[in-house]
Amino acid sequence: MFQERILVIEDDVQIQNFMLYTLENAGFSTEGAARGQDGINAMVRCNADLVLLDLGLPDMDGMAVLQQLRTWSEVPIIVVSARDQDKEKAAALDAGADDYLTKPFSATELMARIRVALRHYYRMNHGSDAPHREPGVYVNGALKLDNDAHLVYKDGKEIHLSPLEYNLLLLFMQNPGKVLTYRVILHRVWGDGYGEDTQVLRSVMASTRRKIEKNPAKPEYIQTEIGVGYRMKEQG
Repeated sequence: MFQERILVIEDDVQIQNFMLYTLENAGFSTEGAARGQDGINAMVRCNADLVLLDLGLPDMDGMAVLQQLRTWSEVPIIVVSARDQDKEKAAALDAGADDYLTKPFSATELMARIRVALRHYYRMNHGSDAPHREPGVYVNGALKLDNDAHLVYKDGKEIHLSPLEYNLLLLFMQNPGKVLTYRVILHRVWGDGYGEDTQVLRSVMASTRRKIEKNPAKPEYIQTEIGVGYRMKEQG
């Protein structure tokens, strides 16, 4: 039976043991490393399906480990760190992390983040584990985006979006559960010229929410990650 392997790069013995125990109980195969270089070597050896990476490692900064891994691996990397500043989170996500989990955290939260990251990775790279996915069609809860026809529906009724609103929603529909930083969104939707101009993003986000959310002040679909960016919540 195939077991997904998760690599835990964490120098705190108690936290590493907690994560390894939680993962093994959930049916994953695991590998642990307490130093950055050991983690890189373990990734080369075991080719894990997902990496949990602490930023505060004894031999090298976790950001350097992240950057090295991203030069040759596309598997999900979830940063696990006591650093809770928004700039740290945004920097890790911009460098290629798929998510950011701040210590302390529960086993339930850890497993939820892992499942979302793995599901998104398989959908984007293998086309599997996507029962609601058709060529050019994305479905999340009551929202349906038909990219071939360039149409958006909510509860079966067509809703009209501007080109910017459409491209913004498409980006999130393609990346459910994944935190997208302001910089990534601006680059993907507006292009390089907008840099750090988050005001234009907030304006289009507000108008998009008015069209897709029941209550734009309490969004169910595109949720704000304060100081970092936005995340599309997967609906049942």
